[in-house]
Amino acid sequence: MKELKRQLYNQCLDYVHKRMEAAQLAIDEAQKASNDDTKSSAGDKYETGRAMMQQETGRNRLQLDEANKLKVALNRVNPAHTGDTIEPGSVVITDQGNFYVAISAGALRVGNDTYFAVSPASPIGVLLTGKKSGEKIILNSKPYAITMVI
Repeated sequence: MKELKRQLYNQCLDYVHKRMEAAQLAIDEAQKASNDDTKSSAGDKYETGRAMMQQETGRNRLQLDEANKLKVALNRVNPAHTGDTIEPGSVVITDQGNFYVAISAGALRVGNDTYFAVSPASPIGVLLTGKKSGEKIILNSKPYAITMVI
């Protein structure tokens, strides 16, 4: 079971690193384009292009900041920790699907099984946190029976 948690944790870490790399690459490309752009006789066109590149850089910096926040949240997760109560780092098996409570990273595959990486602050994460095997939650009028906590 610890190997399952380690694999899910590593997939979340890969997800964060890919987001960080993509944002940094976009920032670098926008800055390079801005530096390569030479002022022509059409000054307004130059200024408009420069402003658009600055906006793009700003958006990508926000994405990089969000990815850094995900990494900080993931660093708080101990994939080796086990317990009966759902908390960050828990793998939760329900009758409606499998969840990994860590960060919002979408669907993760381990072997033939799919696990949905969810943040503890997400609606389902909030409902699951603190629950134990055998308990139930209701999300959007749909009941979820918790069958196992790893």
